[in-house]
This record gives sequence, C-alpha cells and structure tokens, in this order.
Amino acid sequence: MELPWLGQHCSERACRQLDFLPLKCDACGEVFCKDHIRYDDHRCSSAYKKNVQVPVCPLCNAPIPVKKGEIPDAVVGAHMDKDCKYNPAQQKQRIFTNKCLKPGCKRKEMMKLVCEQCGGNFCIKHRHPLDHDCRGSSHPISKA
Repeated sequence: MELPWLGQHCSERACRQLDFLPLKCDACGEVFCKDHIRYDDHRCSSAYKKNVQVPVCPLCNAPIPVKKGEIPDAVVGAHMDKDCKYNPAQQKQRIFTNKCLKPGCKRKEMMKLVCEQCGGNFCIKHRHPLDHDCRGSSHPISKA
C-alpha cells in the first residue's frame, strides 16, 4: 500500500471497510463508510439527540413544536383543541369565480381577464375585443 495513513476503517464491527472518504456520525462521533452512516444502519445509541421529527397538525398543516419528554400525540391533540386555525369553510372556497360576461358563455376563470376597452371580465376564449363584440371605445388600443 502506497499511502497507509490515508482513510479510516468503518466503525461497524461487521464491516471494518477501509474508506478513503470516511463519514463521521454527527450523533455518536464514530467514523463510518457510506453504507453505515445512517443512524439505523449502525444502530446509533445517540440518534435520539439528532433524529428529531416535528409532528404536523392534520387539520391546518402547521408544524407543532414538541418539548423534550412530551408525547407528540398529546401535544397535537391540545393544539387541535385550542390553537388550531382550521376553518372548514375555507376548504370549500371556489377557485374559478370569474364568470365570462359574453352572452351565452358559462365559463369561469381563476383570474380576471379584463378587457382594456370596455372593462368587462371575460374567459380566455372571449378575452379579445373582437371575440366578445366589444362596445368600448371606438378605436383599438393596439394595431395587432
């Protein structure tokens, strides 16, 4: 071996592979190869310090902070009872609310498409002045 001081052996007993790019576990501080760096892969005894998951409220989708020693289910339940901003009416809001003013057209759009000449709100198909028989100003704004 030309450079014996390079690399380190994986700390996993079953592996002990010489790795030239070893990775140090941020929880226990031991060195591992790429196959054993995850907490579960080397059964890290200090994983509880780093492997923190934040529960999310199933109603309002807000992250709920849990202090050390608290039961996540109890904290989320207390949030749902007191602080939850969930509004069932908000779920039923309609997206397509802008009705086309062209007679006979029943389309609705998500955004307002206002005609620059007459100021009316129209669907994509009737948004141009020629498509909705515009009664606005007599001269066109653009030459297109």
